[in-house]
Parts: sequence; C-alpha cells; structure tokens
Amino acid sequence: MSELKSLRALIRPPEEVSRQMIDAYRSEMQEAMKLKAELDSIYQAINQTKHEIATLHVSGFQGKQMTRVTHELDAIVSGTELATEGILTAAEAIDQIASHLSAKLKSQQDRGAIDDVQQKIITIFEHCNFQDLTGQRITKVVNTLKFIEERIVKMMDIWGGLDSFKDVDIDAIAEATGDAALVNGPKIDGDSGHASQDDIDALFN
Repeated sequence: MSELKSLRALIRPPEEVSRQMIDAYRSEMQEAMKLKAELDSIYQAINQTKHEIATLHVSGFQGKQMTRVTHELDAIVSGTELATEGILTAAEAIDQIASHLSAKLKSQQDRGAIDDVQQKIITIFEHCNFQDLTGQRITKVVNTLKFIEERIVKMMDIWGGLDSFKDVDIDAIAEATGDAALVNGPKIDGDSGHASQDDIDALFN
C-alpha cells in the first residue's frame, strides 16, 4: 500500500506537466529572442563597418581628394626645396659681396658691420635646415597614410576582398559649393583652370 502511495506521488497531474513544459518553452523562447537581438546587433555593426570601410577606401584612398592630398604633399616638399635653394643661393651671394666689401673697408666700425652681416648669413644657413625636417615629417605622414590604407585593404580581404564590397553603398564626399568651389589653389603642376600671373597682370593693364 505504501509503495502505491509513493508511486502516485511520483506521477504528476497532466496539467502540472503541461504548465512546466510551457514555462520551459517560454524561457527558451526568451533566450532565443535575446540571442537573435544580439545577432542582429552584430549583423548591423558588421554592415556599418563594411559601409565605412568601403566609403573610406573608395571615396578616401581611391578618391580624387586623397590623390590631391598626395600631390599637395609632394608640392610642399618640392616647393620648400626650391625655396631653400633660392634662399641659400642668395645668402651665398650676399656673403661673397660682404667679403669683398670687408677687404676694401678700412674703418674698424665698417668692418664690424660687415661681420654682423656675415653672422646673420650664417644664421640663415642654419635655419634653412627646416627643409630637411619638413621632408622627414611629410614622409612620416605619407607612411602613416600608407599604413592605414594597407590595414583597410587587409580588413577588406578578411570579408572576401574588394568584390564583396561592390554592393555596399558608400557615402560620397560632398562637393564644394559657392565661394568654396571657386577656390582651387595653390596650383599644382599639371592643374588646369588656374589663372597665370600674366592673366592677372592683364586685368590691370
């Protein structure tokens, strides 16, 4: 008799079993919904990342703005080099003239003035070292840009290469409007649409 009571105690009513199954199902559904929400967030983050990478690659590193930046940096290097050479040439000429004058002057005061001029010329020579420093710093900037571009290409390779980004919408860089669209300088070698100095002089004639 006691064994029968124990057996009945182990057997739960169908209503209780159904309720427990429903509760377990609801709990699993809630966990599944949480997991789906997390996966949706990851999916959106991946798509947004691909969008930003594609925009940076196409509109940035492959776009005309980045090409322009590269040419501008090259122009800075060549421009400072030419300017430095001109300054040094002029300073050397002044130093030679000062040496000739010093040999002809008899007054100690006048010779002292020439010495002051030559000291200033030495100062000019020393400060012209900025050209080397400028070139080194610009090289670092260019190398950093190349490093970033290489990392972006590698990230694109992780997602299947450039072909996997063909269908990704990208943000176009806004075109300049109004007065900003009229400002195209400083001119770089090969640029078109810029007025020459002769054109400007002709306006005043």
